[in-house]
Amino acid sequence: MNIAIAGGTGLIGRALTKYFIEKGHTVFVLTRNPRPNEHNIQYIKWLTDDSHPERELKPLDAFINLAGESLNSGRWTKKKKEEIINSRVESTQEAISLMSKLEQLPSVFINSSGISYYGASFDAIFTEASETISSQGFLTDVAYLWEKEAKAAEALGVRTVIARTGVVLDKQQGALPKMVLPYRLLAGGTIGSGKQWISWIHLHDVVRLFEFVIQHKEMDGPVNFTSPYPVTMKEFGKTISNVLHRPHWLPVPGVAFKLILGEMSTLLLDGQKVLPDKAKSHGFSFEYPELSTALQGIYS
Repeated sequence: MNIAIAGGTGLIGRALTKYFIEKGHTVFVLTRNPRPNEHNIQYIKWLTDDSHPERELKPLDAFINLAGESLNSGRWTKKKKEEIINSRVESTQEAISLMSKLEQLPSVFINSSGISYYGASFDAIFTEASETISSQGFLTDVAYLWEKEAKAAEALGVRTVIARTGVVLDKQQGALPKMVLPYRLLAGGTIGSGKQWISWIHLHDVVRLFEFVIQHKEMDGPVNFTSPYPVTMKEFGKTISNVLHRPHWLPVPGVAFKLILGEMSTLLLDGQKVLPDKAKSHGFSFEYPELSTALQGIYS
């Protein structure tokens, strides 16, 4: 297949690129700063005044848009919030504009989003059939606006999938190294109340689910990229403790995170219990459904 990935230099983008080229596919990475092409990887400049990616792209089987300013790239000032939202909205608009210029439309457009779309709750269970909870704060607004732009691809006649991704577990990047560090320093413990849900997914299952969505042409709309077994923050910490053989004893009050991180503390203090109903109903099999197995696989 020929697969275009916007935002292909981030955690998920790099993993997808590696996975797809190992399968023999060709990947076109859309980036502001292209590198020399590699085996089965072509870097194409986009989002600049002098870029014309439509001239370099071959007929595509799939277009994946992951582009957007990182949520962890600095304190959420008013300016940073605008950058986070605008980067997602504008890149999605550019992706749809680019597809409209191609001689042949891709078979599927997969746009990234987050499970923050559902809002935060200690009690509710969310599936793809759930609606967003209004007035739930910045992260919910980000996901809602991002998805609103992505749905414009449907007007082109392209099968459109929204990948609502949970906390992606990887040894080197993302949230997990930051959560593991206190345990390595023998100072691990429950963050906040411990009752907040973490809907997580192993990076390997993320890339496999992207491939699954591309192959299953009957799938469209939102798809939850989360494990079927979310856990509370307290259980998450205890599982890290068991896998790493480190103590779980020093709680970290939520107020401490709010003082240090400001509104960004919602990434750890809020949560939602999200289930991947659509992936399961279409027959996707998770290699790492349980948190203990996932962490053992990462840290073995």
